[in-house]
Amino acid sequence: MQRLTISLSDELAQAFDELMVRRGYSSRSEAVRDMLRRELGEDDLAGEAGGPCVAVLSYVFDHHERQLSSRLTGLQHDHHDLAVATMHAHISHADCIETVILRGDSAEVERFARSVIAETGVRHGQVQLIPVSPATSRGPLYRRKKSS
Repeated sequence: MQRLTISLSDELAQAFDELMVRRGYSSRSEAVRDMLRRELGEDDLAGEAGGPCVAVLSYVFDHHERQLSSRLTGLQHDHHDLAVATMHAHISHADCIETVILRGDSAEVERFARSVIAETGVRHGQVQLIPVSPATSRGPLYRRKKSS
């Protein structure tokens, strides 16, 4: 393990310490490591034409919209290689929320997620891609110890 030393203004150091506490980090080192992992992972996804990822796709839709539930299920079946699991919940008389766990090439995952969000009757949608690196490259990203 390498040790790095950085200098911060008093104001930036104080803001960082406050952020660290709000997010539950036990040390500055762990907070910096997590930020670097996130930045490097996002850079990997942005810089490559694809790359392996896992993702969470969440969307709210009107279940009264004609054939929408069937279309959404059909899209997931058509992309069974990407869709790992789905959770469906009723949030009002007309609205449902679904969350789909996805895994695959980031370009394919994002294309699929955008096609779901674009369906008529889907009111709100968001996808969060999380890069995963093979163990032989930089090591597993987003592996963070939870403090008890």
